[in-house]
Amino acid sequence: MFDLLFKNPYWKWLRWLWIGAFAGVFLFAGILFAIARGWFGELPPIEELENPKTYLASEIYAEEGTLLGKYYLQNRSNANFEDLSPNLINALISTEDIRFYEHSGVDNKRLFTIIVYNLIGKRQGASTISQQLAKNLFPRKRFKYFHQKVITKLQEWITAIRIEQRYTKEEILTMYFNTVEFGGNSFGIRSAAKTFFGKSPKDLTAPEGAMLVGMLKAITRYNPRINPANALNRRNTVLNQMAKNDAITREECETFKKQPIELNYQEEDHNEGLATYFRETLRMELLDWCEENGYNLYKDGLKIYTTINPTMQAMAEETVAEQLKEQQKKFYAHWKGREPWGQFKELITLSMKRSDRYRILKEMGKSEKEILNDFNTPVKMRVFSYTRGEVDTVMTPLDSIKYYKYFAQCGMMSMDPVTGRIKAWVGGHNYKYFKYDHVNSTAKRQVGSTFKPLVYTLAIDNGYSPCTMVPNKPVVFEDYNDWAPQNADDKYSDPEMSLFRGLQFSVNNIVLYLMKNCVPGGPKSVVELARKLGITSNLEPYPSIALGTSDVSIYEMVGAFSAYANKGLWIKPTYLLRIQDKNGNTIFENVPETKEAISEQTAYVMCKMMERVTAHGTAAKVKYMYQIPGAVGGKTGTTQNYSDGWFIGITPTLVSGCWVGWEDRAIHFRTMDLGSGSAMAMPIWANYMKKVVSKPGLLRIVNEWEAPQSPLTIEMDCNKFQAEKQNSGKADFTE
Repeated sequence: MFDLLFKNPYWKWLRWLWIGAFAGVFLFAGILFAIARGWFGELPPIEELENPKTYLASEIYAEEGTLLGKYYLQNRSNANFEDLSPNLINALISTEDIRFYEHSGVDNKRLFTIIVYNLIGKRQGASTISQQLAKNLFPRKRFKYFHQKVITKLQEWITAIRIEQRYTKEEILTMYFNTVEFGGNSFGIRSAAKTFFGKSPKDLTAPEGAMLVGMLKAITRYNPRINPANALNRRNTVLNQMAKNDAITREECETFKKQPIELNYQEEDHNEGLATYFRETLRMELLDWCEENGYNLYKDGLKIYTTINPTMQAMAEETVAEQLKEQQKKFYAHWKGREPWGQFKELITLSMKRSDRYRILKEMGKSEKEILNDFNTPVKMRVFSYTRGEVDTVMTPLDSIKYYKYFAQCGMMSMDPVTGRIKAWVGGHNYKYFKYDHVNSTAKRQVGSTFKPLVYTLAIDNGYSPCTMVPNKPVVFEDYNDWAPQNADDKYSDPEMSLFRGLQFSVNNIVLYLMKNCVPGGPKSVVELARKLGITSNLEPYPSIALGTSDVSIYEMVGAFSAYANKGLWIKPTYLLRIQDKNGNTIFENVPETKEAISEQTAYVMCKMMERVTAHGTAAKVKYMYQIPGAVGGKTGTTQNYSDGWFIGITPTLVSGCWVGWEDRAIHFRTMDLGSGSAMAMPIWANYMKKVVSKPGLLRIVNEWEAPQSPLTIEMDCNKFQAEKQNSGKADFTE
């Protein structure tokens, strides 16, 4: 037989054909062996296959598990297999890899079919889902030569096989959907579902899943926002494939194809969403923490759990927006036909020189004359309006500076006085246009009369009763150049007044009398108490501290007032609970800082005194107009020229503070009825509280302040107090 074979005239060619075939197989096997050994470049190590590196967004969660926002370079958040809709999986397998569950990384049957298709001019891809995953996890480099591309393709084959060896099919599908890019700064299916449809991946319908899978072929060409017609055609192609592979019925397919693409597009923007100011303050703190602890906030997929209550936060933001709109109307009417900065025109010049526009023009070498000419040249711009939102208009850059000077600003914080957990944080009305956060500890404004309770606290702590009567007349501080301030209204109709009434109506003479005569240590003692209450701002130990001449932040003031509601125990306001890594391991847990600031008795007496402020005093509208239920106290604050309006309101379960003013202190209302804390800040607090107490289960309402278990040593009943004084023959004060 072999003689006949060797005598065959074609034997020579057959021999070389067989030699060539075997040599090709051995060469191919040798190349695969060399690639697997890393001779053509290192393959991803096993450790990387088991823990593939992708940039994961760090996520911020509110109290109820609500996603507040993300910090990222790539907006990517991993999903679990349970989070994937069957519609997504069916769309992907039907379109990209119909034998996904049958092969081990490389589909040999499909591979040879695709080779034939390409030989006859019909270009088709042969990559399995596992191969595509390998490419996503370990992206190709751009090569100039064909053989380099071939080597890279073979590396992907080997990597795909290794992936199949180490992961289940479900894990591979999950990893695939977590690593693909969808455009619109959306990386991974969880971000894409949220961005394009406002949904979780598990809630995607068949047409929605088909559209997202279809986009993967070319994320720009098939983007439904950029190219809706292309996206529709591509989605229908995927639906046809799903019907062809029995993932959906033909009838369902035809029905789905007739439906338009209905997007709920929500591209994530750091300027939008809930708690924008809070998220930025948190970001700055987290950056420092990550640097100290070896993490990357933008890449490591941290889970950041905060104390923010999303319902209260939304209510606070809504209330600030509503009330500032009303304040703005009043301000425009108040200054109609006049400029609110008046003689302080240098404010405009200084603001111009602090602007980015001025800096850039200066760096370009422009002269002052050229820069001023630029600022006086009208240009198209988009500006903010409290009443109309964003408005497209034409004005000069200099006029835009003046325009924004008119806007009232606000900061508001709300916290649980018992746990110290901050529930709402509103640093301003619109983060896109006003970046400055008016809540955090670096934002300080003159506190006015909201500081007076600290002086009363020291008097009560030294045995004085709220019923103690003191003179209502100017107090002279001889040791301070005979400083003798007047009452805000210059009225002295009552020759004497109880401490109850003095705080109730925020009478300057009464608190100054206490400072001079009833507080051992005077201003220095007030500073020491402020430190115990968590106020770290610079406080000068002068008698004027009693009138709130110091600059303090809302964050500090709300924390300080919380100690009264918490029976004298100060607890540091907290907004960060814990941090977990991408695997769910807790890597940071916050331990609240606490200390006893004042006695329980003093705290109780002060709560009862501040209760009178909201019942019959400068904030009486809290009860008779807004009808806030339960035990409520508070203190208004107004600076001398009405540039700052404050209100801190306390209840046993929630303490909130609000400041209203303008960017420049020279800009303000000119009358008490418009510019006081009770007119500007208190309505914001009261309207916010109305919303909070109206929602069942959101806040526990307590009807009375809880008295100390030990009997009070300070008389709170003024009738009894005065009777005892008369019987003893002692006067309340000495002239």
